[in-house]
Parts: sequence; structure tokens; C-alpha cells
Amino acid sequence: MTQVVHTADAATGAQLATPVAMLVFNRPEPTAEVFAQIARMRPRRLLLVADGPRENRRGEAEACEATRAIVTSVDWPCEVETNFAESNLGCKRRVASGLDWVFQQCEEAIILEDDCVPHPSFFPFCEEMLARYRDDQRVGHIGGANFQLGRRRNDDSYYFSHFAHIWGWASWRRAWNRYDVEMKAWPALRDGGWLDDILDTPAQVRYWTEILDKVASGGVDTWDYQLMLAHWIHGSLTVLPSTNLVRNIGFGPDATHTVSHGRSAFLEAHEMKFPLQHPQFLIRDKQADDYSHQTIFHSPWDARLKKRIKQLLGIKRRRRGA
Repeated sequence: MTQVVHTADAATGAQLATPVAMLVFNRPEPTAEVFAQIARMRPRRLLLVADGPRENRRGEAEACEATRAIVTSVDWPCEVETNFAESNLGCKRRVASGLDWVFQQCEEAIILEDDCVPHPSFFPFCEEMLARYRDDQRVGHIGGANFQLGRRRNDDSYYFSHFAHIWGWASWRRAWNRYDVEMKAWPALRDGGWLDDILDTPAQVRYWTEILDKVASGGVDTWDYQLMLAHWIHGSLTVLPSTNLVRNIGFGPDATHTVSHGRSAFLEAHEMKFPLQHPQFLIRDKQADDYSHQTIFHSPWDARLKKRIKQLLGIKRRRRGA
């Protein structure tokens, strides 16, 4: 793993003051599309985290090298810091350790993965939210994605959620310090029935218990569910925009987790209007969270149950028609 700091020389111009961190691996094409949006904003500070190639994967070392070449091709005045793994650490270890490093360097940052293409207005939205809630311990995360599919409760520019969406996000060191990649608190939380107090329905409790058990046992190599759990444990809220600001282009066979296409795969990024209309109350929007759960979080058990119910109803209808 290497860490290099250098500064690129170019003509001066308007630049984004908030540090931007980008997480990359082995996909040059989506990386180039995301990096182009970062380059438009010309951040003064850029932190790059990359995983290393896996052994016995033909062409992966070259793909990783090509990806790194893209994100280090900075042509504006910028302090560039790199944290590149020499060998493959895997999604869980690489992202968690990379973000540990990012927040050791910065008090706050905007984070993008190699498949999350932000609308240009995503950056000033994050910057304003970081400043507004910097010292408010009730808020721990700022997301760029909106999964309401056009539904909204009012004219506010954003709402508060207990889902920490990561398709483009921002946060503070104070919030990241609560993160525990090993989820040491999960057994006590699960066995004490605390999810019933956090979530809204038994179906949600079943879904998240199943997911978190898999992550805790190592059955799923990921880092992001641990972030959700950390926010739940500490009762912190997420700021989510009322319009979707990030387009995910990572769905497909080359993806680590987003292999299949759901409705969320086709969400377009839209412009956030300024000045922002701030919510009157710092209260979680339960209606929005329930809808998000219906649209993007699907329990295999619930899906099988619904399918079986539809089958039984179809059998009854056919019998009545006989």
C-alpha cells in the first residue's frame, strides 16, 4: 500500500473547497465518467483509495493500473493524496480501511465510488449540508440518492431518514469514528430485540436481521451495512435530497454487488435547485423511509411469501372459473 502526496499545476479558477475522496478498483470506463464530474468541480484536495488486483484474474492488474492512471491525471491546482493497495484486500477491508485513512486526513469529505455519477449540483448540496449540520450530533450522514421515484411530502429540498444511502455521500470524522467494520455490537442488538425499536415493521426486522447476520458471519464481503448499523446504534439521522442527485452506472456482471437490474438501476440524476428550502423540523420522514424499504430493500423471504400468495390466489380464481 502506498501513499503519495503531490500538487498539480494549472491555471487558477473556481474550486471546490471540500475535500473529495474517490474509491476505485478495476473499472476504467465508469471511473472515467465519475472522475470527469469531479474534475469539473476542481476540488482543492483529492483523496484516492484503490484496491489491488486479485491473483489469477487475467487482465485485472492492467485494469487496476489503467483505473489509477485516470484518477491521478489531475490538470488543476490540487493536493492529491493516494492510498493504493498493492494486493487485493476485498470490498470490506479495502473500503473500510480506505475511509479510515480519508477521515484521518480530513475532518469532513465528499465520497464517491467508481460507479456513482453525480449531477454537478450534488457537490454544493453536500458542501452546504456539511456546513449546516457540522456541529449537530443528531445528523451523521448526507446522501446523494433519492429512491422516492418522484414522490415527495412537501417542497423542502431534503428530508431526514434513518437509511444511510451511499451512492455519493458526505460525512464528518466525528460520525465516521462511530463506524465498526466488525459489528461487535450486533449480537447484543439482535438478541435484545433492539431492531424492533429501530425499525417500523416485523418484515423490516426480518430483512435486516438476515442481512446483518450474513455480513457479521462473513457471508457478504461488504462495508456499507456496517455504516447503517452504526447510525442506528447512535440514533443519528441522514440528510437525503428530495430529488435524486446521483446516477449509478455500476449495474452488470462486472459489479461487486449491483449485478442485477432493479428500478433503482434506471434512476437519472437531476439538478438540485438553490437556494435550498430547509425542513422546518429535524424529524425522520417515516413515510419516505417506508417507501424506500418497499422499493429498494427486498427480503427473499417476503418475496417468496408474496409470490406464493399470488400463486394461491391464481389457483382459486382458476377453480372459480372452472
